[in-house]
Amino acid sequence: MEPKHSIVGVLIYLAMLFYLCSALVARSRRFRTTGRGLYALGFLAAAAAIILHWHEVEHVPLQNLFEIFLCLGMLVFPISVFCRRFLKVGGEAADAAIGFIVLFPAGFVFSEEPQRLPPALQSFLFVPHVSAYMLSYVILAKASVPALARLLGREGPAEAGLVPHELAAYRMTRLGFPLLTLGLILGAWWGKLAWGDYWNWDPKELWSLVTWLVFLGYLHFRSMYGTRFARANVVFIVFGLLAIVITLLWVNLGRVFAGLHSYAALQEMDGSEIVATVLAIFGEVAPLANLVMTEPCLKMG
Repeated sequence: MEPKHSIVGVLIYLAMLFYLCSALVARSRRFRTTGRGLYALGFLAAAAAIILHWHEVEHVPLQNLFEIFLCLGMLVFPISVFCRRFLKVGGEAADAAIGFIVLFPAGFVFSEEPQRLPPALQSFLFVPHVSAYMLSYVILAKASVPALARLLGREGPAEAGLVPHELAAYRMTRLGFPLLTLGLILGAWWGKLAWGDYWNWDPKELWSLVTWLVFLGYLHFRSMYGTRFARANVVFIVFGLLAIVITLLWVNLGRVFAGLHSYAALQEMDGSEIVATVLAIFGEVAPLANLVMTEPCLKMG
């Protein structure tokens, strides 16, 4: 894990710095506006990194894990803005922390070395398929924050005018699940065009299906029982997040899961290396764990 010295690397580190400062500052009502400004600056830095890298590789930068995590780090801000405005879901401090977390692999783990787009990815389905998954992953990762908070017994919300944690997790899952479904359908269509069959029992396909089934189970359980079993509801979302992590990291990097989608990684790792990578990603941001789980509540009355 070595720091990057390119302009793209500097922009990634600037985005991480802005996200980290935003996550720390936005928790205070007094400096909440400043925190949101820092959050926007982080987004601009991440967007600039993507545009510059796009120019360098001469194709849409969604091919490998460096580009995927960089894209995820850019998407957190517009999704935060959308959720606050239309879903009444807050949590910008936690979202900025998520942005910092997902940019860490792009900044320190994966190489930014340009790669030629392999023939299998030269399809009109490449961008919509991957984009649908990336949007769904960020939305569902955001949903996991209020889900974890509710699992720990915190009702929320952190601000007046926002919905409680359980409802926030439900609204975001309803937003992310159709995109997850779209990604799965487009992937099957693409598989038919590229490999001659809609389903090939590839490890990436299987874990994508597992992720989809977990969130389908959550929505079915929530529709049956409503909020009667609120903690049981959000357990589904937590397991769904775990399935997303496995799909992104273990399946793409693990030698045991080698399959048709192995081009997504720049290198393969054995089990111990993958565990070390995951621990590095989350270990570096351990001080933010409490921040991701909680935000100060406004005093009413």
